[in-house]
Amino acid sequence: MTWESLWTALALVLVIEGLLPFFSPQTWRRTVQQIAHLQDGQIRFFAFLAIVAGLLMLWL
Repeated sequence: MTWESLWTALALVLVIEGLLPFFSPQTWRRTVQQIAHLQDGQIRFFAFLAIVAGLLMLWL
């Protein structure tokens, strides 16, 4: 993997992360408020799932 690939991947993450707040800010705000009410263990579990899913996608 080159630095260019890494920057491209990070740029795509930012684009994807920005889509929901851009197109539906109210839904994004409600979602963030719901996440704020989760316990730390629940947030870590979902973060772990996201990491595993990302690693599986890279592996495939």
